[in-house]
Amino acid sequence: MDSNKVDIPQGTLDLMILTILTREALHGYGISQRLAVLSRDHFHINPGSLFPSLYRLEADGKLKAEWRDTENARRAKYYRLTPSGRRQLEQHRERWNRVWFAVASVVEGA
Repeated sequence: MDSNKVDIPQGTLDLMILTILTREALHGYGISQRLAVLSRDHFHINPGSLFPSLYRLEADGKLKAEWRDTENARRAKYYRLTPSGRRQLEQHRERWNRVWFAVASVVEGA
C-alpha cells in the first residue's frame, strides 16, 4: 500500500469535483487525473465513487454535461459547472473552512 495515498474525507468529494470544474469542463477520467495532480498524488478516486457523484450532481442541476471527442478521438461526457453548482461550491467552501478551523483549534489547543 502506498503511504502517500489517504482516504478522501467523508463529505468532501463534491467540494473537490466542483472546485476542479471551476477551471474547465472535463470528462470523468480528466477529473480523476486532476484530483491526483492537485492533491500531489494523495487522493485517487475510483470510478465507482466518482461517477455516482457526477451523475447525482448533474441530476441536481449542479453540473451540465455534453458528449464530446477527447484528445484521443474517443467520445466522453464532459462536465461543467452551472450557476447552481457555483453557489453549491461556495456553500461547500464556507462549511469546509468552518470545519477546518474548528478541527485545527482542537488539535492545536489540546
